[in-house]
Amino acid sequence: MNPQTMPDIAAQPTPAAQTLDWVGMCNIDIPLFFDGQRTAAKVNAGVSLDDETTRGIHMSRLYLALQRLTHQPLAPALLESILGDFLLSHSGLSQHASLSISLDWMTQRAALVSDLSGWRSYPVTIDATLDANGLRLELGLTLTYSSTCPCSAALARQLIQQRFAEDFSATPIDYERIHDWLGSTNGIVATPHSQRSTAHIQLRLQQHITDFTVQAVIDCAEKALETAVQTAVKRADEQAFALANGQNLMFCEDAARRLSRVLHEYPGTAGFKLKVIHAESLHAHDAVAESSWRWA
Repeated sequence: MNPQTMPDIAAQPTPAAQTLDWVGMCNIDIPLFFDGQRTAAKVNAGVSLDDETTRGIHMSRLYLALQRLTHQPLAPALLESILGDFLLSHSGLSQHASLSISLDWMTQRAALVSDLSGWRSYPVTIDATLDANGLRLELGLTLTYSSTCPCSAALARQLIQQRFAEDFSATPIDYERIHDWLGSTNGIVATPHSQRSTAHIQLRLQQHITDFTVQAVIDCAEKALETAVQTAVKRADEQAFALANGQNLMFCEDAARRLSRVLHEYPGTAGFKLKVIHAESLHAHDAVAESSWRWA
């Protein structure tokens, strides 16, 4: 059948005149070449429908334009070009185009002390929009770390002090005996509670950037927190992790402030918002803190 004679219902006038903010497709499977890795991604793509007399957009045109993601390394310039194709293919219909990419970024992380290493997966999102004001980009990351409660640490220390007083108040101080006591269960009669915690970071990127520095952002944020979860470990690594937790006691407010400080100064950042969640081991609910900068 001749394609020219096939009906195009979407191009017909709509019986109810109205513009639409966004029309498109969600959860499109796309293989990407991102920061040196070939990875599977989910993509949402769409445009505004600003011609109130047109019934629908041409979704197949968006889908075909997205195929460029499979052939070139993902970069801001490529996203801007694809979004430009979205608008060009909907000339007269749309003034705003957007796409959102979700993927898992895999990277190898070394153990704290030993020569072991293992793989970590970091959920990553990239949101791109293009309109008359130009290209806007946001990079989202999710990090997992450990947080040890400062309050419970202080309470645990008090109980250890009390047990020390009970065991040694009536006897002369003896170095060897105290040394052995510190290595016994009496010497650690109470421990502070720790929990696996999550930081959700959303960066608004400056327009002049030429690449997505995901690994660098991860490294910067994990260095600020000091207690990123580990992969393969030996006992020496586990001991080093215990030391890191003990030296970096954090309420959720502390973690949010640590991340805010480094993200505020991170190169190429035009703004950010973040949310940290401490999945409490004491309570059945979570402790949460949020922060933002230039996110209006």
